[in-house]
Amino acid sequence: MARYFQVASKKLNHHYKNKISDFSNWEQKEHADNYLIFPENIGKNLSIDEVSLSNGELYTFVTNKSGCGKKGTIVAVIFGTKAKDIQMVLELIELNSRELVKEVTLDMAKNMELGIRSAFPNAVLVTDRFHVVKLALDSLQQIRVKLRWKEMDKENDNISKLKTLKKEYEKALKDCGNDTKKGNKIKRKYELNKQEYQTVEHENGDTPKQLLARSRYIIAKKEEQWTENQKERAFILFRIYPQLKTAYHEVLAFRNIYEQKCKNKARIQMESWIQKVHTNEMKEFYSVANTVENNLENILNFFNQRSTNANAESFNAKIKLFRVNQRGVKDTKFFLFRLSKLFA
Repeated sequence: MARYFQVASKKLNHHYKNKISDFSNWEQKEHADNYLIFPENIGKNLSIDEVSLSNGELYTFVTNKSGCGKKGTIVAVIFGTKAKDIQMVLELIELNSRELVKEVTLDMAKNMELGIRSAFPNAVLVTDRFHVVKLALDSLQQIRVKLRWKEMDKENDNISKLKTLKKEYEKALKDCGNDTKKGNKIKRKYELNKQEYQTVEHENGDTPKQLLARSRYIIAKKEEQWTENQKERAFILFRIYPQLKTAYHEVLAFRNIYEQKCKNKARIQMESWIQKVHTNEMKEFYSVANTVENNLENILNFFNQRSTNANAESFNAKIKLFRVNQRGVKDTKFFLFRLSKLFA
């Protein structure tokens, strides 16, 4: 716009902020960098998530699902992620309005759960499916990364041994002088020992290190989603690393629980999965099993209406895109003012 009207962009921004917009008369300006509330946007189904606006500073956004990421979406914006701050700001909304809320979706952060539980007494809390499944997938990827580091250490060790072997071979050749027979014997011995330390290459052309690096996306997907090349790579991967195959199928079994339609059946399957992890001493999944056990009720609430926190993640993406278009956040209050005009 500044280029079109042939004025300096800074001058146009300054004029828009102080003259054209009603930012100077904005009723929430004084406390905007601490909190914003829009009680008129409250609804039955809410979401809560945190977003970084500038310099890594986090703001908690409470949004209305029925707003669909447009006007009427933002219910509250709170600086920080402390439970007491979230509770204090949300309690500024009248109790009658807060009692209308029937469901709130959130991630696995306990601080948000504490702030929401007391602020919305009639609401059912639903832990987002994506965050629970991601926890299991992260454990699986951790196993793959550990195996890759082992292969890298083994490869580096073999390279060091090859260098030492080559030095010994060159010294032995030098010592034997013009004795061809002895020289050929030393050479045969060197070639035989050299094979032991050379990097293995699998039938698809991958080295062990490459195989594990290139399998990152394979083990994150279900088998029916694999391409022909990925099927070949997965076959080699699981043949060489059976522990990774076992872990992959355990994650698949956990993910398949979310295909269940009945909440009681899902509860039985989740409890069975947790017990199996501890019984079979699958230490890689101990943290996942314990986290699921501690958040079981909120996780199972997903099966009531199959609600997720996807709309909150989508709204976060909109905020980040707006931030990029503005080339960062120089004035937090003004940035939040513009967000409220667009989404509140």
